[in-house]
Amino acid sequence: MDELSNDLIFVARMALAAGLAFLVGWEREGRGSPAGDRTHAMVALGAAAFTSIGVESFPATAEKLIAGVVTGVGFLGAGMIMREEGSVRGLTTAAGIWSVAAVGVVVGAGEYVMGVALTAFILLILMWERVPLISNLGVVKRHLEVSEEFKAERAAQRRARGEG
Repeated sequence: MDELSNDLIFVARMALAAGLAFLVGWEREGRGSPAGDRTHAMVALGAAAFTSIGVESFPATAEKLIAGVVTGVGFLGAGMIMREEGSVRGLTTAAGIWSVAAVGVVVGAGEYVMGVALTAFILLILMWERVPLISNLGVVKRHLEVSEEFKAERAAQRRARGEG
């Protein structure tokens, strides 16, 4: 019976990690990201599975397994980053994938409250611009680029270089 209850705990950890990451992926999908709810959920699910089994069955070397998860997900995230005509796209999605892997590792290690809190922080960061009262904190680059001041400064720089 002990083995069955341990297995059920592992399954619960994986389900919680996948569910939390699904929420993050749902937000990304809503913003048009190609990596959405299922991708994020699978990354956290895998990270939680590897961490759970590593922590419980191989405690002396669990850190190596967790390091492997971090490295592997880093490569996955790097595949999300694209460069197009002087701009870079996909950084936020790549960071989100890396972050939900951390959710998977934390929940897989049995730190449920920390996993929920980490997910809340990730969602807050992703939705920062849409949260009343805090949306005006900090400088948002894309808003600066379309401001009239920015356009006037760019035009002055071009005139100074003799470009028109």
